[in-house]
Amino acid sequence: MKKFVIIIAVITGGLLLSSCRGKRSTGRFYMPDMAYSRAYETYAALDSSKFTNDPTQADGKIYYDRMPVPGTVARGEMPEFPLAMDKMGDTVNYVAAGNIPNPLAPLNSADSIEAARLYLVNCGICHGDKLDGNGPLYNGGNGPFAAAPKNLVGDPVVSKMPDGRMFYVTTYGIRSMGSYASQLTSKQRWMIVHFVKGRQTAANKPAATQAADSSAIAKK
Repeated sequence: MKKFVIIIAVITGGLLLSSCRGKRSTGRFYMPDMAYSRAYETYAALDSSKFTNDPTQADGKIYYDRMPVPGTVARGEMPEFPLAMDKMGDTVNYVAAGNIPNPLAPLNSADSIEAARLYLVNCGICHGDKLDGNGPLYNGGNGPFAAAPKNLVGDPVVSKMPDGRMFYVTTYGIRSMGSYASQLTSKQRWMIVHFVKGRQTAANKPAATQAADSSAIAKK
């Protein structure tokens, strides 16, 4: 009897093992598109037999241009800037950006420190840690840049530039300055605008007011 039970156990175990070995089919599905996702990785090589990024060739294939849906906002990100980049030779949106206020509330102490850090990492190499346009790339005329970048606190135009226009420039670039939209999130760019505007306000205060502020800080 014991031998019979052992034989049955061995046969049963063998059947179970053989049923699991080499099986590749997952069976049939009522909705195969839900079982086998047709989602495509952003940076994967495009399989031209199944996908196309040409809308005129979409018949019989899946159209996929690897771009997010227009108006999509990443989780934790701010809404998209409402103005597009001007076409070459046009300044309509650049001018209109001056009417867009900074959506961020005044920075607290922690955010102010972070904004200063972001400025130094991304902007200081050109505009300098003092915002005077004398960063390492210019270095008083001894750096690789022949012309000095803009003095953010001393230039009569930049020092009075509205928040939205400064954000536009940071987002799309201007002249020899490139876009920083890929390096900085919208929130980070607005934080830098806050930082620069704060430094501009401090630099443009009358000397008597600055002296009074310094005395008040010293008393504390």
